[in-house]
Amino acid sequence: MTGRVRYPPQIKYIVGNEACERFSFYGMRSILTIYMLQFLVFAERDAKAYFHWFVMATYLTPLVGGWIADRWWGRYRTILWISLGYVAGHAVLAIWETPAGLLAGLALIAAGAGGIKPCVSAFVGDQFRPDQRTLFDRVYGWFYWSVNLGSASANALVPWLLSRHGPAVAFAVPGVLMALSLAVFWAGSRHYVRAPPSGPDPHGFLRVVGRAVRRLGTGRPGAHWLDGAADRHPPEAIAGARAVVRIIGVFAAVTLFWALFDQKASSWVIQARQMDLLVGGVELSPAQLQALNPFLIMALIPLFTWGVFPLLARRGIVLSPLRKMTAGMFIAVLSFAAAALVQTLVDRAAATPAALVAARPSVLWQIPQYVLLTVAEVLVSVTGLEFSYTQAPRAMRSTIMSIWFLTVALGNLLTALVTKLVRLEGAAYFWFFAALMLAAALAFRGVARRYDRDDDRRGALAA
Repeated sequence: MTGRVRYPPQIKYIVGNEACERFSFYGMRSILTIYMLQFLVFAERDAKAYFHWFVMATYLTPLVGGWIADRWWGRYRTILWISLGYVAGHAVLAIWETPAGLLAGLALIAAGAGGIKPCVSAFVGDQFRPDQRTLFDRVYGWFYWSVNLGSASANALVPWLLSRHGPAVAFAVPGVLMALSLAVFWAGSRHYVRAPPSGPDPHGFLRVVGRAVRRLGTGRPGAHWLDGAADRHPPEAIAGARAVVRIIGVFAAVTLFWALFDQKASSWVIQARQMDLLVGGVELSPAQLQALNPFLIMALIPLFTWGVFPLLARRGIVLSPLRKMTAGMFIAVLSFAAAALVQTLVDRAAATPAALVAARPSVLWQIPQYVLLTVAEVLVSVTGLEFSYTQAPRAMRSTIMSIWFLTVALGNLLTALVTKLVRLEGAAYFWFFAALMLAAALAFRGVARRYDRDDDRRGALAA
């Protein structure tokens, strides 16, 4: 009789490392806009733009971190050494309270957070033996919950520290958690399975595409343009590249979702500054309501997984991943429409004589927009990861994750550019992004329907 399959003992170190690292990142990020406004006295437009430049950089550096891990250092050493710079970035923010210190600290954190991002989740998978593979789904569930636990607690605590004790303490606490994250990771060192660097892939996505582009016009009539790479790459590599190209078409419209989503830590915080922050006799920080998002995520994922989707299925409404994502895109429009309506109330209160505090709407009016945005996140982001993994060939899954991170970066780039170049104030700012999101949702619906029709056609041909 065989014993119960157990988790590898080193998993607790990796999950603990992730919880502490996410606390450090989201804690620092939650106060970044307020820090720039109140302590470095940046203009609102600049604070919003700089925040989104930083998030963009954080989602570009995974491309570099993954390349270093795969080609040179391996995942263990990449996580260990890049985390040292990550800790240093928090220290710089805590000690050096100037625009130059902000730039240096954020550069180190963007390199650190992004550099280890593609490595940690893959490093978890490296630890499992073949007989432990049945535990995969559950360990990634714990992993996702550790991310949200770190995010929720950081968003609740760190803004309070900033308002009570100033930036040195508020940035130092996430720095201590990042140092603890590194210590926890190092403590498991003797237990880890360390996969060696895989080296360059001679049949990777970029190599296939590059070869096909160089041979454009040489293929037979009616052939797919990627078939031009068949002289140097095997059929499975070309089929994988085709799948990635199809998925990129789906991902393109998702870029607009990220342009809205990350504004909960920039424009929504600025909106909260203009509202009545006194709730139940306690004055909140403008950044504290961000904690609603991870708390709601932890509640909504089980609700949708075991409640909403099974209920719809029993009524004959089976939602494919792309239909779920389409619904999420339209719900994101509603979240910014709600933000625009709240801003209308704020602007009206500000226009009253003497702009009395009593006339300002309560910050609790932001709750509907947070709820709507979090529902959209569950439908778009969580489902998008599921869609990517089911549609991409196994050999191309790391490529797909890199492209997913790239959509987040491009979304934040768009927000930064719009903030700097388009002169919009008050409710008009939120209506503008709601309109952009509506256009993206309509485009996404068209792409999703065509993708599903193509899948149905392939299924019919295969039958």
